[in-house]
Amino acid sequence: MAEKPVPIADTDEDWRRKLSPEAYRVLRQHGTERPGTSPLNGEHRQGTYRCAGCGTELFASDTKFDAHCGWPSFHTAKPGATESAIDTSHGMVRTEVHCARCGGHLGHLFDDGPAPTGQRYCMNGVALAFEPEKDS
Repeated sequence: MAEKPVPIADTDEDWRRKLSPEAYRVLRQHGTERPGTSPLNGEHRQGTYRCAGCGTELFASDTKFDAHCGWPSFHTAKPGATESAIDTSHGMVRTEVHCARCGGHLGHLFDDGPAPTGQRYCMNGVALAFEPEKDS
């Protein structure tokens, strides 16, 4: 089992310096990117999806699927890479997913995904960084 990454506690000023304005809005202010705008929707190479804030490995490419929702979706997160909380914003009750290391808001988790988990990690593409396999 993978070890849980050491938590990061950067200041707000540090995050503003490190992230693009859109990545900051999503990761640090719990924003949502517009559906269909992420280049990662069309990413089909083998590789690893990491947190755009701290680089933690979050998802393997073989867990990605097209949920036709407008955001990159995955059925399984790497062990210990994400944490969740209840999100009651916008008059809904949802499960918010954030990076276990830096606390960055990644997206939401739904119970309408494919086998083997039946889950859909609906992630903001701007919150992710894709690292292709070297031979991909």
